Amino acid sequence: MDGHEITELNLSSLERTKRIDAEFYKKEHVAVDKVLSSWNKKSIADCFYVSDGNHMSISDSFCEIGVPYYRGQDIYNLFIENASPLMIDRTTFDKPQMRRSHLQKGDILMSIVGAIVGNSAMVTSENPATCSCKLSIMRSKNAGIVPELLLVYIKTKYGQVQIQKFKRGAAQTGLLLEDFDQLFIPVFGKMFQNQICQLVRSIYEYTQQAVSVYEDAQQYLTKVISFNTISESTISVQNFGDSFKVTGRLDAEYYQPKYNVLFETLATLKTKKLGGNHGIVKIAKSIEPGSKAYRDEGIPFIRVSDVSKYEITPPEIYLSNNVVKNAAALYPKKDTILFSKDGSVGIAYKLEHDEDIITSGALLHLTVKDTSEILPDYLTLVLNSPVVQIQAERDVSGAVIQHWKPSEIENVIIPVLEMDKQKEIATMVQRSFVLRRQSKQLFKYAKQAIELAIEQGEDIAMAWLKSKVGQ
Repeated sequence: MDGHEITELNLSSLERTKRIDAEFYKKEHVAVDKVLSSWNKKSIADCFYVSDGNHMSISDSFCEIGVPYYRGQDIYNLFIENASPLMIDRTTFDKPQMRRSHLQKGDILMSIVGAIVGNSAMVTSENPATCSCKLSIMRSKNAGIVPELLLVYIKTKYGQVQIQKFKRGAAQTGLLLEDFDQLFIPVFGKMFQNQICQLVRSIYEYTQQAVSVYEDAQQYLTKVISFNTISESTISVQNFGDSFKVTGRLDAEYYQPKYNVLFETLATLKTKKLGGNHGIVKIAKSIEPGSKAYRDEGIPFIRVSDVSKYEITPPEIYLSNNVVKNAAALYPKKDTILFSKDGSVGIAYKLEHDEDIITSGALLHLTVKDTSEILPDYLTLVLNSPVVQIQAERDVSGAVIQHWKPSEIENVIIPVLEMDKQKEIATMVQRSFVLRRQSKQLFKYAKQAIELAIEQGEDIAMAWLKSKVGQ
């Protein structure tokens, strides 16, 4: 019976779930259940207190500096503190209704709504933080399964298949908290769990080193160009001829002293405009196909929320090959810099390889015209630095959703340092990304070790892991 999938089940298996849809009983789901049936196992709810995040309306509580408020789209890295969350004020955070969603070090967060159901991350800081109701919070009961093991296990095929099995909903799929007592994890021995814990700690160290090296590169840039963002004065006096007649802007924000400090610094350096005929990059726009073109599979559609200065995260949305004509022409090439102009403006990420993806119209494609004059890695760091971020702050418009006009982006001033200085900075940036790749490789080993332990035994898995990482 080619093209058909048949699974035979007992009626008793339907009693708890009351699910009769074929999706729930796919062969891969049944196969995973069969493998796990040979193990002594516990449910996630047996080993962890399971709740979700905040249900209170807090749209008026967001601010620039405050307490991190994590959402589903922030769960793209193993460690939540490396995300870029929204912030809420401390008064809102301290409300009694919010206490149930206060995070603790060691908590495991997992996305439970939408296409990204099953993404997980660990809380590694004791600093105050909270999260939305689109995330589950799993807090250890000290019942024999350590959080680090759960963190990795969720990402294995055994964790993901179970999670996908219990997803519900049509328009927007999700995972119910009540189903966590049916998500099972094998009870591994202490020695194996310790190895996974050590591996997670190494992954964390590599990740933090990567962040530190990147920040060092930005500090080095600031030092080289002698730029100090601090200005004692908060008052700027401008005459009409120097202000509105030149810029067309009357808002006070545009004339803050920090902008004067920046441009006075840039005036002492060799600089070029980012775009235009005499600029250092070619700027290309992508497309905005509209929500009718969105699919659950197909060509990855990358939006601003999927891009950080460190990586592109797996998208929630895909585009049909039939909807996008000549899709390959829209794929960005190696060394293309993706640069956000809407929403979270001024985020830059350089592609390490050609990518078969389509980006939203909110992401510009920047291509360096002459790499003998300016290095792509150096330029990417400059775009993510205060040198450009302050220019973005000055230019952007929009109270709710910020917009940075392409004509303004073309006029961004870029310091063009001597090539030896550029190479020093580029080397640091590249080192940061090497460390990130190393952390990702270790995580891949951790996943494979757990899957191998389930299928062939812990001893074989530990021996294999030792051959890979020397533990």
